[in-house]
Amino acid sequence: MIKVEQLTKKYSGVTAISDLSFEVGKGEIVGFLGPNGAGKSTTMRILSSFMPATSGRALIAGHDVFRDSLKARMHLGYLPESVPLYGDMRVSEYLRYRGSLKGLGGKKLRNRVNVVKELCSVKEVENKLIATLSKGYRQRVGLADALVHDPDLLILDEPTIGLDPNQIRQVRELIKSLGERHTILLSTHILSEVEVTCSRVIIIHRGKIEASDTPGNLVGQLRTSGTVKLEVKTGGDDPIQLIENIPGVKGVIATVEDGWQRCSIRVEAKSDLREDIFRLAVERRWIVRELTQERATLEDVFVELTHTDD
Repeated sequence: MIKVEQLTKKYSGVTAISDLSFEVGKGEIVGFLGPNGAGKSTTMRILSSFMPATSGRALIAGHDVFRDSLKARMHLGYLPESVPLYGDMRVSEYLRYRGSLKGLGGKKLRNRVNVVKELCSVKEVENKLIATLSKGYRQRVGLADALVHDPDLLILDEPTIGLDPNQIRQVRELIKSLGERHTILLSTHILSEVEVTCSRVIIIHRGKIEASDTPGNLVGQLRTSGTVKLEVKTGGDDPIQLIENIPGVKGVIATVEDGWQRCSIRVEAKSDLREDIFRLAVERRWIVRELTQERATLEDVFVELTHTDD
């Protein structure tokens, strides 16, 4: 559905993206991740024909987004980070207008407007001026606009920005349901949502792709140290030095609260030292209230791949 080949964009000598190449297959929900300024929005704007690339090639449903822009956009629904809406129009009026611009008319236009109003939960505000709507409702109207012509592909740039937790959950469920009929390229900073929503993740940093795989595989390949949480009463022992003597332990941070020692223990990557730690606790007659291994997350992968000291 999307094919990108050696895509490059430069602004006044500054390279925003450099030689990007990736594909998104039909029916995939792909998370497109990266820190601020990594080139995510630039890539999405190029794919959506909002701006030209400096070099390279991008195809939507087999149509070149530069040479055959109108045909490419027929297959595409785009929700930018800052949704451009006409505040002086009512919701239904706006969606009818946007649908007509996208080639719909008559009964088909009326049907699609009704469908997306229900789908995006904006029917209750259909007669309100857009300028009077909350941020959450404006995001939903923007998503309804992106869906009104029933495109094969959705490109969503921070669709949950500015929403409260309940609204974020609703949008997440909506995106998952849309994934049953649409291909989706999703950019977001809420990585926990990506883990449960996306079948694949592309991580971009400084305009280049750093990783592309399933969330599970990326977490499994994580090279950084893991963490074990330990909560004990030690009877006067200093647990830091004793735990740091265990082979594979890289460091210990301990705090005390109500007589309990709370230890965060960094261990070598892909190692599980809970048995060794528990054995030490038994030998020293510590009272153990918690001993758990923290599961690595997509956030850990993101930080490892994009963290810089400069």
